[in-house]
Amino acid sequence: MAATQRNVNRRADHNRGGNRRSQYYVQGNTVRKADVTEEIRKRPRRKVNNNTIRKNREKAKHMSVGYVMFLCAALAATGMILIYYVGLQSDITNSVKNISKLERELNDLKVKNDEEYSRISSSIDLEEIRRVAIQELGMQYATQGQIISFASESSDYVKQMAEIPH
Repeated sequence: MAATQRNVNRRADHNRGGNRRSQYYVQGNTVRKADVTEEIRKRPRRKVNNNTIRKNREKAKHMSVGYVMFLCAALAATGMILIYYVGLQSDITNSVKNISKLERELNDLKVKNDEEYSRISSSIDLEEIRRVAIQELGMQYATQGQIISFASESSDYVKQMAEIPH
């Protein structure tokens, strides 16, 4: 049956005057590639004007003085901007290094200051100071009548302008 069907299709293609290659069906993943060389050959070619080509080539070879001067000025400006930019970057880098150096120095001074303060605080004997003040210098604790309280505008310190009344 299949053989007779193929023969019928061949005869029908032949009778129609069609091309048999365009009448079949491909099943699966193998598809025939189209032949594009004929299409490329059939494309109409543009007519080439040799005079136009020669003029375009001459224009491409020659640059005007004004254009060359503009390019030189643009190159010089770009170079100056880049040099200035690199200088700024260098200044920023140096500033950051200097800041980090000063921060390290500040931290070292803070540590030394805290150590010195701790050393001095630990070396002070408040009981010895109290004993010397009372026994050797004759100082006494204030009694109830000797303490005078008054209001002050600022809480930082008090400046005595006259003798305190008794």
